[in-house]
Amino acid sequence: MSQFDIIVIGGGLNSLITASILGQSGGEVLLFETRDQVGGLASTSEFAPGFKCNVINDVVKWIDPRVMKQLNLESHGLELHSPDIVRIALDTQGQHIVFHRDPNETAGSIANHSEKDAKVWKQFTEYIDKLTHFLEKLYELTPPKLPNIGLKEAFSMRSMLSPIRKHGTRGLVDFMRVAPMMMPELVDEWFENELLRAAISTAGIHHLSFGPFAAATGLNLLHQHVHSKGVFHNVQFVKGGTSELANAVKLSAESVNVEIRTNSKVCAINVENGVCNGVTLESSETIQADQVVSGLDPRNTFINLVGPSKLNPTFATQLRNIKYRGSTARIHFALNGLPKINGIQEDQMGMIFSASPSIEYLERTSDSVKYGRMAENPYVEFTIPTVINPEFSPVGKHVLSASVQYAPYHLRGMNWSKELKDQLKNNVIQVLENYAPGISSLIESSSVLSPMDLESQFGLTEGNLNHGEMTLDQFMFMRPTISTAQYKSPIENLYLCGPGTHPGGGLHGTNGFNAAREILK
Repeated sequence: MSQFDIIVIGGGLNSLITASILGQSGGEVLLFETRDQVGGLASTSEFAPGFKCNVINDVVKWIDPRVMKQLNLESHGLELHSPDIVRIALDTQGQHIVFHRDPNETAGSIANHSEKDAKVWKQFTEYIDKLTHFLEKLYELTPPKLPNIGLKEAFSMRSMLSPIRKHGTRGLVDFMRVAPMMMPELVDEWFENELLRAAISTAGIHHLSFGPFAAATGLNLLHQHVHSKGVFHNVQFVKGGTSELANAVKLSAESVNVEIRTNSKVCAINVENGVCNGVTLESSETIQADQVVSGLDPRNTFINLVGPSKLNPTFATQLRNIKYRGSTARIHFALNGLPKINGIQEDQMGMIFSASPSIEYLERTSDSVKYGRMAENPYVEFTIPTVINPEFSPVGKHVLSASVQYAPYHLRGMNWSKELKDQLKNNVIQVLENYAPGISSLIESSSVLSPMDLESQFGLTEGNLNHGEMTLDQFMFMRPTISTAQYKSPIENLYLCGPGTHPGGGLHGTNGFNAAREILK
C-alpha cells in the first residue's frame, strides 16, 4: 500500500496551488484529478472540430499577488494580457459605454449619456478601490474561530489595521455600509444613466443566482474588484487560453516533485475514529497519507466521499444548510466569420461585452430562478476569444463564448434536456441579434453547458461555480460552515482548499494559498 505525506483531491486551480506550496516545503505530495486534464474551472478544450474554448472562465478578474510571487508563475510561462478596454456595455442604438483602464477615458464614453455621471466616475472608482483594500487584507487572513476569539486570534488579524490607518474609521464605516447593499442603493448614490447603472450592477450579480435587488450584492461587486488597482470591471486574459494559468501552476508543482495523476477518481476519503488516513480510488486502490486536502466543494467532500455515517450530526446539518443554487450556463458558438456588432470597430473586439440594458431588465431575468424556469431574456456576457488567441479556430473563423444568467439548476416541473438547452441557446441568440444583427447566420455549431452539465462534468454541486453561494451568511467565518472556516475540518488531518472556503470563488488562488499556510503550521 502506497504512503504519501499529503494527498490532494481535485486538479482545480486551488488544489494545484496548495499542492505546489506543500511540495515546496519538502513534503511528498500526490494529487488526483478525475478528468484527463487539470485546471477545473480554468480549462480550455475543443468543443467542435478545429474550435477551442475556455470552458468556464474567459478571463481572470484578479490573481492573489502572493500566489504569483511564491509560485513564480511568470517563469513557468504564464502571460497575462491586460487590454486598454476592459468591457463594453452594449446599447441597442450603438451608443455603447466603453470601460477603459484609464478612468478619464471611461468618463469620456459616459459623457455621451450623462455629463453629470461622467464628472463623478473617477471619484466612484477611487471609492470602490478604497473599499477593496479592506477585503484584500481580510482575504489574506484565516478567519477566526467563533465564538471563542482569544488574544492570539485577535493578534493574527492585526493586518486589518493598515487599511484603517490609511483610510480612517470612515473608510471602515463605508465598507461596512456598502457590503450589505443591493445594487440600486449603491448606484442611486452616484449615477442617473440607466445603461451605466446596469453595467455597474452586473459586477454585483456575477455568477450569483440573485438579481441586483438582492442584499449584499455590494459584497460581490467588491469581491470582483480586489487587487484591481482602481480599474472598474478589471480583467486579464491569459495568452493561450485560461488553461495556461493552470498549466503554469502545474509546472510549478511538478518542479517541486508533486506527483499528478489524471484520470484517477477518488471514490472515498478513509476515516477511522474521526481521523483521516488516506483515500480509496475507483480502481479499489487504497493510498495512505498523513494528511488529505480536498479541493472539491463541501458536499462532495463530506457527504459523498467521507460519508454521512462518519460525520457528527450537527456538522452534517451545517453541511446540508449550505446554499448552492447554480444558475449560470455557458454557451460556445463556432462562427464562420467575425460578427459585426453595431458601433464596434474590429480592433475593439478583444474584450468582454455585456447585454444588460437596465437594472429592471436584470431583476426581471433573475426572477426566473425564483419561479424555477429559464430566463426568456437572459443576461448575456460574452467574449470572442479568437481575437486574442487566433489558434482557437481555423483561419478566418471565430469562437463566441457566452456566460448566461439565469439558467437555474432547479427547474419547476421539468428537467434539463436537449430541447431545453436548445431553447436556452435560441434565447441567447435572440439577445445577441439585438446587438449583432445576422449573427445567427454565422453559427456553424455550438455547445451548451447547463448547470446540470457543470455538475456532471466538473463535480460542481448544483452547478455552482463558487462552490456555494457568495452571500453574507456564507462569508468569511461562516464559509463553508462555522466549524470548517479555518480550512481544517472537524475530521482530524482532513483539510479543504477549494472555492467553498474563505474568500470564495474566482480564479484568484487565495483559498489554495491560505489552506497551504494552515496545513504547514
